[in-house]
Amino acid sequence: MKFTKLTKKLELLHERLLARDSAFKKIGESVHKKYRSSAVNLCRYILLRSFDLRKVHSGLAECGISSLSSPEKYVYRNVSDALKLLYLLQGRRWKSSKKVMAIGFKKSQQLLRKHTDDIFGKNKGVKASHIMVTLPTAAGEDPKLVYDLMKEGMDIARINLSHDDRQIWSGMIDHIKKAEKELNRNCKIYLDLSGPKIRTGTVPEFEGKKKKKKKKSFIPLITGDHLILHRDAIGGYQASENGAGQIVSPAGIGVSLPEIVDNTKVGDRVFFDDGKIETVVINKGDDQIEVKVTGERIKVEKLKAEKGINVPDTELDLPALTAADLHNLAFAADHADILGYSFVRRPSDVLILHKELEKIGKKNLGIVLKIENHEAFYNLPELLLTAMRFPKVGVMIARGDLAVELGFSRISEVQEQIMWLCEAAHIPVIWATQVLENYAKTGRASRAEVTDAAMAARAECVMLNKGPYIVKTCNLLKEILVKMAQHQVKKKAKLRPLGLAKSSLPKILAR
Repeated sequence: MKFTKLTKKLELLHERLLARDSAFKKIGESVHKKYRSSAVNLCRYILLRSFDLRKVHSGLAECGISSLSSPEKYVYRNVSDALKLLYLLQGRRWKSSKKVMAIGFKKSQQLLRKHTDDIFGKNKGVKASHIMVTLPTAAGEDPKLVYDLMKEGMDIARINLSHDDRQIWSGMIDHIKKAEKELNRNCKIYLDLSGPKIRTGTVPEFEGKKKKKKKKSFIPLITGDHLILHRDAIGGYQASENGAGQIVSPAGIGVSLPEIVDNTKVGDRVFFDDGKIETVVINKGDDQIEVKVTGERIKVEKLKAEKGINVPDTELDLPALTAADLHNLAFAADHADILGYSFVRRPSDVLILHKELEKIGKKNLGIVLKIENHEAFYNLPELLLTAMRFPKVGVMIARGDLAVELGFSRISEVQEQIMWLCEAAHIPVIWATQVLENYAKTGRASRAEVTDAAMAARAECVMLNKGPYIVKTCNLLKEILVKMAQHQVKKKAKLRPLGLAKSSLPKILAR
């Protein structure tokens, strides 16, 4: 791209930023004072990314200017600096027609670090990212497990309020406090509100078709099979067959939330068990829907009780805060440093939670928005700006549910977009779901999950789920994060000297 054309495109981009400056400042004034600069920068980033900048970026790179390669944290300064350099290459000087208050590289780094420290605590180690671990039930009775996890690098202990009870939760919290004193280090307590449980109902044990065959507690499904989802919480049942082995009536199962039956439409997709079973609604009645198993299945899938259900095409009429959440809120607020907000979808959901927290005098509690459905993703900019009215905010990328909701082919792209938007807002991110999962469960890591864990180092926090080898997993993740902290910050490489390069140079010169 020629200098003149490239300059005009950048000048137009700068003019667009100036034209929206007063509107963005007004938005900045609506958030908590600590986030004002961040909110303005987020708005500028959203404007910047509403244009196709691929040719501009390529043209700047050709000129040796990389200001727009990582514009997230300080958008206006990136654009204005690129213009200054472009003018200098043409023997001219550039100056903005209007004085604009904007943060630069150093200030943006400070803001993200402060916002991270405020909600996750100060990270005193050499690893750049915090480690969060989901505590298993055993942690409520085993203080050594909690001690070992903290010793191996756990900075934040996650307690999932969907499981166990207050006695177990209290035991976990007591063990965290005890380990803090013994190890002389802090560990934040993260309590995850359950949110609406969208799951399959019960499945009783069925007799095997052959004698002496073990009883099974699942409904077998293959491509083309039909399944009835009942609004009422009835027990699951298998399909009925005639003497020739042909199905005369389909299998069925209850669901945990009747809204699934109420709100779905014919043609809507319904996924079960983290997307393992894909179906589509083919019939709808007052108290049930009929779905058909789609996709290419090379084996029989087993639909069991308490498996998650995703309905990405359906607008569910559900409150983000359930009766169970409201019941547990006072306990959670009394013991948590951070509250995980499940099933958040709209800005109004954020306001509802803060209204409830204000009622019990806990309005300054740290809140993490769990981005786990398509509505939350598409509403993310507004969710961030609403949450930024309050003092401590974080975001969790729940990659498992997002992959099902938005499609497995899109999850890599989607998680990047969430990271970019949060970086523009200087909001810390938790990278969650299946991090080193195989290692935690079996004690052996796959090559792919080690690479995934290295990519996770770009987030401010990485979450591990439970498993029999979770202590070893915590140690492995710490080692990976320490190594990656020497190589990159977010998506910027640090360019540390490489041992490979230093050892190879003499060999190359000797050729």
